[in-house]
Amino acid sequence: MIKKITLLTSALLLTACSSTYQHSALQAPIAKLDPAKGVLIAMPKDGWYGNQEYRNSGRMTANAVRSAFSKYTSKVSIATDCVDDDCLKQLDANQFGYFVKPVILHWEDRATEWSGIPDTIEIQLIVLDAQTKQEIANASYTGKSKWASFGGDHPQDLLPEPTNEFVSSLYK
Repeated sequence: MIKKITLLTSALLLTACSSTYQHSALQAPIAKLDPAKGVLIAMPKDGWYGNQEYRNSGRMTANAVRSAFSKYTSKVSIATDCVDDDCLKQLDANQFGYFVKPVILHWEDRATEWSGIPDTIEIQLIVLDAQTKQEIANASYTGKSKWASFGGDHPQDLLPEPTNEFVSSLYK
């Protein structure tokens, strides 16, 4: 009996100690990206939950996307002087081969360790060819924090893993 309780407790702790992610491809990549081409990333609008806006969540999202693309190409920049589709109109296709538009669909920072309600993000990444302006890939992913966070997790901590996985799929 003690062995069963120990096994059950261990299983519960293991599931409580890991964040979960879910991917959804709205448009599967039509081609693999060329590492020789640069990537320009738009600055997304800050995320929100209810009437709470999370300042700098757009910057944190753009930085996570830049970090993921930097593993595959040497020319990656965040466009800070334009927002969303305006960047695509101003894009120099000789300098950047791809334009990435991150969109924060959901951003929720909770006191998970007290409430049991996880931090949650939902991010959409749209990748466009700078020359043709054609959509290459469009996907979204959600992330929920682990329950046993002990106060150290925030929504931005959920960004790297699914972002890296999505970007890796574009090159490999």
